[in-house]
Amino acid sequence: MRNAFTLTPESTLYEAIQSLDDAGIGFLAFIDENQHLIGILTDGDLRRGILNKKTELIDIINTSPTTVQYDTPKRNIIAKLKNLHRRHMPLVDNHNIFKGVFSLNDIEFASKDNPVIIMAGGLGRRLGDLTKVTPKPMLQVGDRPMLRHLVEQFRDQGFRHFIFCLNYKKEIIRDYFGSGEKLGINIQYVIEKKRLGTAGALSLLPSEISTPFFVVNADVLTNIDLNKLLDFHIEKGNVATMCVQQFEQKIPYGVIISDENENILDIKEKPTSTFNVNAGIYVLNPEALHSVPNNTFFDMPTLFQKLIVQSQPCRVFNLQDYWLDIGQKDELNQANEDMSNYFQ
Repeated sequence: MRNAFTLTPESTLYEAIQSLDDAGIGFLAFIDENQHLIGILTDGDLRRGILNKKTELIDIINTSPTTVQYDTPKRNIIAKLKNLHRRHMPLVDNHNIFKGVFSLNDIEFASKDNPVIIMAGGLGRRLGDLTKVTPKPMLQVGDRPMLRHLVEQFRDQGFRHFIFCLNYKKEIIRDYFGSGEKLGINIQYVIEKKRLGTAGALSLLPSEISTPFFVVNADVLTNIDLNKLLDFHIEKGNVATMCVQQFEQKIPYGVIISDENENILDIKEKPTSTFNVNAGIYVLNPEALHSVPNNTFFDMPTLFQKLIVQSQPCRVFNLQDYWLDIGQKDELNQANEDMSNYFQ
C-alpha cells in the first residue's frame, strides 16, 4: 500500500527514509504484517530525530498519532486537520487497521484575495540572549520557526497573499522565506527604517488594498478558524475587528467592599476577575488605513481608539481556540510543549 511501510525488527532508518521519499507527500504510515497502524513518520519527525541525534527508527516514529475513522466525512477531516495545523491524517477502521491517508495536498482550496499583513519587526528584548542573533519570529517552535507556523496556518485556510513588515534582522527572515514560492504563497516586504509599532507600518504598504485584510503579530501561536473570523467581520459590518482572549486574575486576598462612610457592605474571599485581552490578531477594512499617520510610531490599540472616537464600528471576536503570545522564555518553552498537544 502506498504511503505505508511494514515495520519489522530488521527495518532500518535508511529504508524508512527511502520509503518516505518515494511516497512523495512527506508522510509515511508504519504498519505491522496484519495492517495494524503502529505509528507515522513525517518530514518534521525525521528532522527532529536527526537534530536530537536519534539513529534508531523506533525512536523517531510518532507512535501516538491522531487518527480518524476511514469513513469520516471529508469536511470533518479537513476541519480537524486545520485545527491541528497538520496536512495529513491517517485513516483507520474500528480495529486500527490502516486504510490510507487523507492529505490536504489533494484538496483544491479557493485562494482568497484578502491580504495577510504580519508585523515581524520587533526586537524581542524580553527573550534576552535568544534574540541577539535570531529575530523573534524565527525562533524555533517544534521543528520550524514560529513565523512559519503562522504563515502555514493562513495558507492552509486559503490565504496566499502576505506582506511582512520587517525591521530587526530583516535579512534573516527574507533569506528564509524569499518570495514565498516554496510554500505556495506570495510574499511582499515592507522595510521599516525605524520602528513604527504594531500599526505604523501600515502607512508603508506597497499597493492599494481593496478588501478586508488581516493584521497579525508574528509572535502569536494559535489554531483559530480564520474564515470564521473574516465572516464575522464582514457580516457585522465592522471597520475593525480585534480578537480577544479571556484572561482570569485571581486576587489572593479577601476583598472588602465598603461605602463612603467606611461601612462594610460585602466581603469577597479571593475573587477572580475576568478580562478580555488583546490577542494580536485583527481584521481591518481598507478605510481604516486613513487613520494611520504616515511613517510614524503608532500602535494598534491607538488605531482602535481613534476609530472609536470617529464612531466607526469596531467589535471584538472572542477566541475559543488555542492561543499563546510568545513574548518571554517561559512562553516559548510552553509553545514547544504545546506543539504535541494541539498541533500534532
